[in-house]
Amino acid sequence: MKLTSRSVSLGAIISTVTTAALGAVLLVSVPASAASTLGAAAAQSGRYFGTAVAAGKLNDQTYVNILNTEFNMVTAENEMKWDATEPNRGQFTYSGGDRILNQAVGNGKRVRGHALLWHQQEPGWAQRLEGSDLRQAMMNHVTQVATHYRGKIYAWDVVNEAFADGGGGGRRDSNLQRTGNDWIEAAFRAARAADPAAKLCYNDYNTDSINAKSTGIYTMVRDFKARGVPIDCVGFQSHLSNNAPSDYQANLQRFADLGVEVQITELDISGGNQANAYGAVTRACMAVRACTGITVWGIRDTDSWRTGENPLLFTGSGAKKAAYTSVLDALNAGGPGPTTTTTTNDPGPGGCTASVSLNQWNGGFVATVKVTAGSSVLRGWRVTATLSNGTITSHWSANRSGASGTVTFTNVDYNGAVPAGGSTEFGFQGTGSGSGLAPSCTAA
Repeated sequence: MKLTSRSVSLGAIISTVTTAALGAVLLVSVPASAASTLGAAAAQSGRYFGTAVAAGKLNDQTYVNILNTEFNMVTAENEMKWDATEPNRGQFTYSGGDRILNQAVGNGKRVRGHALLWHQQEPGWAQRLEGSDLRQAMMNHVTQVATHYRGKIYAWDVVNEAFADGGGGGRRDSNLQRTGNDWIEAAFRAARAADPAAKLCYNDYNTDSINAKSTGIYTMVRDFKARGVPIDCVGFQSHLSNNAPSDYQANLQRFADLGVEVQITELDISGGNQANAYGAVTRACMAVRACTGITVWGIRDTDSWRTGENPLLFTGSGAKKAAYTSVLDALNAGGPGPTTTTTTNDPGPGGCTASVSLNQWNGGFVATVKVTAGSSVLRGWRVTATLSNGTITSHWSANRSGASGTVTFTNVDYNGAVPAGGSTEFGFQGTGSGSGLAPSCTAA
């Protein structure tokens, strides 16, 4: 958003092993032991813990040491926004964003893209546009930037802060909104076409409780899901003071019940009992199965946009604060995470395995399937799964045959080639239950 301004049981992992055509299936639901870093602790339940990063601070060794040690997701603070990536119309530059992405990937981290369209931090030339000319420029920007980072971004904040503050729950008046009320839908469709593998998120602030603004967004997301508009996640910035709202978890859950992931995207907390507040937010995320991760907006207090409020987990010198310990303890205490079923046989040269992360609620589910190549390059793949009590209503990043019973998925043109040991993902949504999918993969 900003301008640059489980306590863990020591028992054995609970697992269920059954026999599948290609090998054993292992269901893992509880981490075995406590982790000592934020990213590792979050990963125990299939989540991430990330931070916003500024390219200009990557020469600061204290900053980089904490980044590399503690976090497993990175968001570019400003370097992927419109003014940074297209300073002049049709002239694209990615040096800052690429630097952050390369540093992250080189250290085993994933990247959230932030943000394709926002009424703030538009370049000057875009601020002067209106109507159809601006709409054309907006869609071209989304397409060009998402295409540049195609296959490299975990999730995009496609649209940022498009709803107004106050009691109405309506859209914010901006030059983007004045291009037509369908501009958000158009942006999501353009982003899906440009980078089908990325999760597509809507992101906003002052939406942490059940209020008029968050309800306006909820209504939009419900409509998008009903009409098949490609939206995968909702981001809650959570720039908080003193405490999290008492209905914070309930608010996350109601969005999750729509069939989207919820992500805490820009967390920082000032004032009050900071350690308690950070712990409460983390526990709320851990309690919602579809809350897939938390990002803090900066590393040290001195890196924060909230100057003088000291709202982050590390002091200016890099020391861990009490809030850090509260977060780590809450992550290690665990909570329900995506159910992951992994085929554990050795696929051999040219073979592949498949695993599924399942987000399920009363009446529906979303499944994300990861295809992993064996010891040689995969030139094409086929995944078979069984839906005994569910029906697929939509899918992405794969071709599909069937909607219930035995369903087969095959690669599309851009994700058939998978390097040895590498992986790609596709997904689908359905009604009923997705339990017992047990996907199996073969080279096509």
